[in-house]
Amino acid sequence: MIDFVHPALLFILGALPIPFLKGSIRKAYLLLIPALAILAVFTMQPGSYGAARFIGQEILIAKVDRLSIVFATVFTIMALIGMVYALHLTRAGQHVAAFVYVGSALGVVFAGDYLTLYLFWEGMAFASAYLVFAQGGGQAIRAGFRYLMVHITGGVVLLGGIVLHGLASGSLLFGPIEGGMGVAVYLILAGFMLNAAVPPLNAWLTDAYPEATVTGAVFMSAFTTKTAVYVLARAFPGTELLVWLGAVMALYGVVYAVLENDCRRLLAYHIVSQVGYMVAGVGIGTEMALNGATSHAFAHILYKALLFMGAGAVIYVTGRRKLTELGGLYRTMPLTVALYMIGAFAISAFPFFSGFVTKSMVVAAAGQDHRALVVLMLTMASSGTFLHTGLKLPYYMFFGTDRKLEAQEPPRNMLVAMAMAAVLCIAIGVFPQPLYALLPYPVDFEPYTGAHVTESLGILMFTALGFVLFLRALDPENTISLDTDWFYRKGARLFMWVAERPLASYEKAVSDLSETAALPFLHRTARAGLRTDLNGVDAVVNGIARSILHGGGVLRRLQTGVVTHYALAMIAGVIAVIAVFAVVWQ
Repeated sequence: MIDFVHPALLFILGALPIPFLKGSIRKAYLLLIPALAILAVFTMQPGSYGAARFIGQEILIAKVDRLSIVFATVFTIMALIGMVYALHLTRAGQHVAAFVYVGSALGVVFAGDYLTLYLFWEGMAFASAYLVFAQGGGQAIRAGFRYLMVHITGGVVLLGGIVLHGLASGSLLFGPIEGGMGVAVYLILAGFMLNAAVPPLNAWLTDAYPEATVTGAVFMSAFTTKTAVYVLARAFPGTELLVWLGAVMALYGVVYAVLENDCRRLLAYHIVSQVGYMVAGVGIGTEMALNGATSHAFAHILYKALLFMGAGAVIYVTGRRKLTELGGLYRTMPLTVALYMIGAFAISAFPFFSGFVTKSMVVAAAGQDHRALVVLMLTMASSGTFLHTGLKLPYYMFFGTDRKLEAQEPPRNMLVAMAMAAVLCIAIGVFPQPLYALLPYPVDFEPYTGAHVTESLGILMFTALGFVLFLRALDPENTISLDTDWFYRKGARLFMWVAERPLASYEKAVSDLSETAALPFLHRTARAGLRTDLNGVDAVVNGIARSILHGGGVLRRLQTGVVTHYALAMIAGVIAVIAVFAVVWQ
């Protein structure tokens, strides 16, 4: 019996045959690999696998424990759902990129050392960037390049921290970082926080996700930020800084969602908000908080994918993605509306939906840790989530003003994928115990208490009342809101100006100086060196060679072959040596 088959290899190596498969065979293959990966995760045994030594350091390809298994479980399930959603695609490029992306995320989850983690970490960045480039068009290409440059920069920061940490600790093994927060630790933390989209390192997400392909955005919503949550939970549990950054994230995403007109950009801001709960839970660091962060990551992957699939179905059918251009679709897309609303109820933490049994665990952990302000911030964010994702977005996208758009339900495979995610959102909400059993620590939390249900429904209903009363004020406007991406967009222009003006002028001046002064001097020096070499060094060497040849000729003539001559020479030599010693000793 095999105790461990690395699911990352199933996806990465499994990506190779995809371009050569066609039709139904390819579709069956695209579903077979995720199914095998799910089976591999369910049957693997905890332990360490693939230990080796490299550059004098201990390397551990895979470390399996409860934390890695729960993330691997939802990653492989999401891979299957995402592949079902993407079955209608005829070109292999996105399928290959998605396989490499999922495989790299799983590689990070099981990485037992920083070197393995870093290689898969960068693999995620490049594979996911393709899902943006594949959309085509100038806007997507520019967003893809910005996405890639930001993640390459984050990768360099992370690599610097890994090198410094390895030199300081003498080990590259990946685990909880103990001791003070030195430069190396801050660099590693910054690299992880960038992928978690912690403000102000968050703009890459809301910049790139809306520009990705319809199917690509579904995969991107599931893996990068949640992989970052995993590594934070692995390396930085109980870090106080993360508590407040997470609480700010939860509100930050909600506030920016108010301003959004693009449906996928609005959903992207709610990724920032929801990941804030997980980051705060990691920062609190208690067993309940880490369970809450982990379970909420599990639930979030499924309901956020469902929301992106619903919005993607609308974009696929209508070609529109701005709320000011959508409306009245409930008549022609009733199944899409129903499935989307299941995701909306789940993210809003309605009772009997997945978000209710996971998000509340993080809030309860904050209360148990006597963090009243954090509880207030997370509760306010939950209300804002329902206001925009559960009410505003579906109202203006599916109901509201009828724009007379010609629409129909998306392809069947897209509806099936949405239904799979919707069933899981409800199943987790109704039966949370199987998910709780997967969590890293024993769960001592009961979500369905009278007080909790009443409190949650009260907040949600009050939010719905506010939506109805202030509906006109919430009307979307056809505007663009810039986040912290303003800095690197403007910074890129400044960089290009510096590169094209001052730096180019400096380079030209240096080039002119070298051509008019340095190069002639070097040429004269080279010619002088050549003359010295020919007339001096070569002459001496040739003279010595001729002398040796002449001496060799003389010695050759002295070798007569007569034994008496050699005897006389030896006697003469002995007499000469005796004479020298006599002179020296006088």
